[in-house]
Amino acid sequence: MHARLSGGRLGIGALAIAALATSAGLAHAATAPSDLSAHGGATRLDGDQSAAVRRAVVGGHAKNVILFIGDGMGDSEITVARNYAEGAAGEFAGIDALPLTGQYTTYSLTKDTGLPDYVPDSAATGSAWSTGTKTYDNAISVNLAGEPQQTLLELAKANGLKTGDVTTAEIQDATPAVQIAHISLRSCYGPDQTSTTCPEAALENGGLGSITEQLLDTRPDVTLGGGSATFAQRAKAGDWQGQTLTEQALDRGYRMVSDESGLEQVTRADQDAPLLGLFASGNLPVRYVGPAATVGGAKLAAQKCTDNPDRPATQPTLAEMTEKAIDLLDNPDGFFLQVEGASIDKQDHAANACGQIGETVDLDEAVQVAMAYAKEHGDTTVFVTADHAHSSQIIEVGSTSPGLSVTLTTADGAPMAVNYGTAPQGGSQQHTGSQLRVAGFGPGAANTVGLTDQTDLYFTIRNALNLVDDPANGSDDGTVRVTPASAKPGARVTISVRGFDGDRAVAIDVRGPESDFADRELSGGVTQAVITPRKKGTYAVTVTGRTTGHTAKDTFRVR
Repeated sequence: MHARLSGGRLGIGALAIAALATSAGLAHAATAPSDLSAHGGATRLDGDQSAAVRRAVVGGHAKNVILFIGDGMGDSEITVARNYAEGAAGEFAGIDALPLTGQYTTYSLTKDTGLPDYVPDSAATGSAWSTGTKTYDNAISVNLAGEPQQTLLELAKANGLKTGDVTTAEIQDATPAVQIAHISLRSCYGPDQTSTTCPEAALENGGLGSITEQLLDTRPDVTLGGGSATFAQRAKAGDWQGQTLTEQALDRGYRMVSDESGLEQVTRADQDAPLLGLFASGNLPVRYVGPAATVGGAKLAAQKCTDNPDRPATQPTLAEMTEKAIDLLDNPDGFFLQVEGASIDKQDHAANACGQIGETVDLDEAVQVAMAYAKEHGDTTVFVTADHAHSSQIIEVGSTSPGLSVTLTTADGAPMAVNYGTAPQGGSQQHTGSQLRVAGFGPGAANTVGLTDQTDLYFTIRNALNLVDDPANGSDDGTVRVTPASAKPGARVTISVRGFDGDRAVAIDVRGPESDFADRELSGGVTQAVITPRKKGTYAVTVTGRTTGHTAKDTFRVR
């Protein structure tokens, strides 16, 4: 008997080959600065890209998804950093290497009216991709009514995947928080803030607790970032009342590390011993420092960024945290990992061009780590995007601007003026409302192409990982039907599986005069297999959910 298996062992092999075939990405012409003035000297393409794009479009499902967020990383921020670090004709080896690219809208909603808020914050935008639900600024994974919305990390964990949450910010900050918490205001980091600012969420009032307390409850396998200061606060209710959050974490089996050396020594992270790495009391110090943006700065002499002397040598880089998280999460059942470069936004707020450039370079190096893993394994999808646009703009060198500006010397040896114009000197530069780049590599990444919305990314990742809502009971109504019930030898017989909504895959077992067995991935609880039995007799077909263990049976005859 021959089973045509688009989602079983053969399908997985084909998918791996297809994914590996995209590893070279799209072809780009190598251009030296001296060649830019030649006819075609500034082109980026190397021949027709049609075949390369077709190879990059990989269907089916991914075992792993790694999502990168450059906080505040609009197209302008990418261009500023690329010009400085790689030159105008250069490219980032990570951020610019993903072959499938689109744009998405990022607006949030006004809490009272439900109308669009065109300039969103990181809490509302993060909630959008994390839950698939638009919400109001400052809200963490709740809808307009304040009701918790299940996050991708929670859903992945419920489906048996390992999970991770990595950031260069405090781990309680908006972007990492949207995967592990549900609260009305993003500032409710610990019990102290929550009791006064988000009292409905306070444990002593019967709520879910502060962001940090919810993190400990959600229990990702790997959590890395800053924010150790909040762990000195004490729980005001519950099983750990009166204990610090550090004491609670240790009592609940978390392994805590505070520097690169400690991180290197960790060889295991799972639900028995989740890893909690806290490498700063607040946000992690950035890579570069440099001249301040000032009124008239576009007229001043160009300068270079320098290494930040306040960045400790003991602090792991974002690339190192990403590599370690992938290593610890890698397992046969798959994983979901979110990684944030947080201080593109934070340094943009401060009109600090060198700070935001260094953070973008750090993010690019982390993306390179993930892309190397994805290309090697062939079953991993990588997404790179941002939460909202920001204020930095490249303006004419020597021009007069009412905003704050600074002139830097780029990798080309040319001056570049960067301007900030959404707040006066000493104020916080504001977000802007532009659509953003979203790019992908691997199974399901083609769903980023064109114009989508931030909420689409939730469904793109959910579908790529083939996550189901109710893995415990969702397949109780699962059935199998074999058609036709009676067939001639060598005729096609179709096995139709439906209602296995709690499973990502099923095992199909055919027993009779001939026997066959295959694993098949599900999409929406549904799959099919076609077989061609040649020997006469009665056959029994048993379908078993790989997660739930639910079974369904049917029979057919070959006459």
